[in-house]
Amino acid sequence: MDLDSRGVPGGFVASSEFVDAAQAQALSLGFDPFKVFVEHPIQDRSDQEIVHLADRYFSEVIAMISTSKF
Repeated sequence: MDLDSRGVPGGFVASSEFVDAAQAQALSLGFDPFKVFVEHPIQDRSDQEIVHLADRYFSEVIAMISTSKF
């Protein structure tokens, strides 16, 4: 939140399991950061599956870190 207020774009990547938690945290903080949710689960995936996920969501992550909310 501090970095974003200084014009440094950011956000977070999490699995889809954490959508509700992210919304609750955003409400609690009064700040709704950029976020990218990937398919859940993560920990049981092979290296090849992780590379596929990274390729699949790459453009969303780049857009997230290339845009400031302020």
